[in-house]
Parts: sequence; C-alpha cells; structure tokens
Amino acid sequence: MDFYSTQITNLVEQLSRLPGIGEKSAQRLAFHILNMPEEQVAGLSEAMVSAKKNVRYCKECCTYTDEELCPICRNMRRNHRLIMVVENPRDLAAYEKTGKYEGVYHVLHGAISPMAGIGPQDIRLSELMVRLQKDVDEVIVATNKNLEGDTTATYISKLVKPLGVKVSRIASGVPAGGDLEYIDEVTLYRALEGRVDM
Repeated sequence: MDFYSTQITNLVEQLSRLPGIGEKSAQRLAFHILNMPEEQVAGLSEAMVSAKKNVRYCKECCTYTDEELCPICRNMRRNHRLIMVVENPRDLAAYEKTGKYEGVYHVLHGAISPMAGIGPQDIRLSELMVRLQKDVDEVIVATNKNLEGDTTATYISKLVKPLGVKVSRIASGVPAGGDLEYIDEVTLYRALEGRVDM
C-alpha cells in the first residue's frame, strides 16, 4: 500500500538506491528536499547533473577531477617520484587530511576479489604500470587491511619489484578489516611512517 503520491514514492525509491541510505533515511531526505526552497533544489539537481557530465578520471592518477589533471598531480611541489596506491578517492582524501604526505597517488577504484569476480584487469593497474615507466623511487601500497586489500598489495608488489622500484606497505597500525576512509588521521600517519618493504 502506497502512503505517498507517485512523485514522492519515486523520489524515495531513487534516494534509497544511494549507498548507505535505507528506506527511512530516503524518506527523511525526500521530505527535506520537498521542504527546501525551489532554488536550492534546482542547485542540488544542477550540481549532480553537472558532476555526472563533467567529472572524469585524472589522466595521471585516476582520481576524480573535472580537469585533465587533478590538483595533486598538477602540484609541482609534490614528490612525483613517490606514489601511494589507494583503493578509492575516499582513501586519498583520508591521507590528504593528515597533511603529512608529500607524494602523489594512484587510485585503483577497487581491489582484487576473485570471490566477487574482480580481477587485476578490472581495476586501474595498467595505468599504474604506465606511470612506473617514468622515474619513480617508491610505490607505497595503502590498500585496506582485509583479504582483498592484502591480495591486491601482494599482486602489485609482484608487478612492481621486477622494475627495480621500491615497494612498501603501510604499517599495521591500521586494523585488520578496517577501511582507510574511517580511520583517524594520526593512525593513518603512523601507518604511513611505519611502512615496511614488501
């Protein structure tokens, strides 16, 4: 039985498709949107459509950007010979919040997971290998400390070591099974500082 009109039900259904948004949260958001001034709703709608149309992968590191290169890759003060490999842009943001990392990143957009049918060809590893043709001193593997992250880290190490590039892994200050995006900045910094060779 529908409690709301077709328009409201459709809005709730669309919002509930977002990750982490259940039916109750979707209802709350829908009613909040309905109570917003029309200009704010239009601004929200335009921002979503514009982002979807204009945001793409950075040509260098594969994070999201609306320009050819993201601000980090464009920054010549960063150490471009030091590449931290992360699973997603949220992990990149988590490390940037520490304010301690001076290198650049490479975003995989996933991790190897045979159980989920995700292989090395399904994540941005080939782009990383292209980057390693330039002068790179070290690759820091900062994938999550879970089965998929460890599998991905081992695979990257086996690809990179034959190139003569140092490969290290963030230290285990990051709890096993923990997602980097939820870990505090101090713990992330200590994990980076305590990284170990692979």
